[in-house]
Amino acid sequence: MKYVSTRGGDSPKSFTAILLEGLAQDGGLFLPERYPHVFIPELKAMREMSYAQLAFAILSRFMSDIPPADLRAMIERTYTKEIFGSDDITPLKTLEPGLHILGLSNGPTLAFKDLAMQLLGNLFEYVLARQERELNILGATSGDTGSAAEYAMRGKQGIRVFMLSPHGRMSPFQTAQMFSLQDPNIFNLAVKGVFDDCQDIVKAVSNDAAFKAKHRIGTVNSINWARVAAQVVYYFKGYFAATGSNDEVVSFSVPSGNFGNIYAGHIARSMGLPIKRLILATNENNVLDEFMRSGVYRVRKSAEVQATSSPSMDISKASNFERYVADLLRRDPARLNELWKQLDAKGSFDLSGEKFRDMIAATGFSSGSSTHADRISTIRGIHEDYGVIVDTHTADGIKVGQQYREPGVPMICLETAQPAKFAETIQEALGREPARPAGYENIEALPQRFEVIDADAEQVKAFIAART
Repeated sequence: MKYVSTRGGDSPKSFTAILLEGLAQDGGLFLPERYPHVFIPELKAMREMSYAQLAFAILSRFMSDIPPADLRAMIERTYTKEIFGSDDITPLKTLEPGLHILGLSNGPTLAFKDLAMQLLGNLFEYVLARQERELNILGATSGDTGSAAEYAMRGKQGIRVFMLSPHGRMSPFQTAQMFSLQDPNIFNLAVKGVFDDCQDIVKAVSNDAAFKAKHRIGTVNSINWARVAAQVVYYFKGYFAATGSNDEVVSFSVPSGNFGNIYAGHIARSMGLPIKRLILATNENNVLDEFMRSGVYRVRKSAEVQATSSPSMDISKASNFERYVADLLRRDPARLNELWKQLDAKGSFDLSGEKFRDMIAATGFSSGSSTHADRISTIRGIHEDYGVIVDTHTADGIKVGQQYREPGVPMICLETAQPAKFAETIQEALGREPARPAGYENIEALPQRFEVIDADAEQVKAFIAART
């Protein structure tokens, strides 16, 4: 399997060659030259597999230059009951016939990001040891990516983590989860701005080829292909758990901010998994929903990005969206480059005149948005009807997913985090705070270690240079 840039300016590369790189040299994102196809007999065999066996069956197609025995060992070391709380890894909870929640938040940081990040930590350590080199990871987080990355990388040989987050924009639990870490290889930088400012800094530093090479910069954000590939696995697992045969189709509803989670579903569908709809759910920052409905992609200025009660989706510039547009344009790098020049110059582009509805329908996408009032109502309704408490982002996904339910088509809503991470909103909805998992009872009281900085790429470079 070889990988190419969405912008067409980089030569094909192997998986291990792109694993540590983040952006391609031309500023684009890496994609496989083609998506591997899974045929019906293979689906039948996969249905009987454990999560680790399923992960190997899928990921070995994308990571073909890692010896199979080594890859299998890393996967088996990652997806264990000890790390994820059960042998199922991603247990399916049925609310009623045809309506399910896929449990993705049972890892160390109580969010779905752990499922990819725990594997990424092992992949990084493996490749760095083979290449006898070190890596300085620069990342941006709106809440869950940062803690998942830091918990996956803490204590890893040859790795330092520099994580940017929007100052004062995460929930108290999310903030404490990151800032309370005292490991010497973990550095938290609270940026005066919004998540998009953090993400812009990561891309600016990654685009400085000389600095990137000198300081061995890599990324764990969802621009990293390995993270997206690892997320493909739980779409297969969820499909098998919600169906009895491979003749059935399902729909997935996915809370979407940076587009990586639902993009993994797009890959699964492109591989042949019988998915009817991929339902994209946004919050008040509804850039992606606006695009799916109109064909206009218009990023918001920092001042326009609303701080909401589902903060991990307070994003206006989705980094994985470029990969999806590349697929919509049938991998036409000239056309994609033209669109991104428009985006840089005007802050928007428009695909509405290019048989847009047919293009979107061919990929199975639908969309909708949710407000604070919607998520309060959904959290309350799910608790009253089923005795289940969901977090704010999952509530957005359930609210939008319910709009697209169809008879005979199971709806699988992807859980993104445990409700304890957003206790203030749960308190508002239910009149009480959710229970804390063991070990997290007083996390906000722990000493915190972080630095507040301006939204300035040069300041971040200086911070990294002084510590590498």
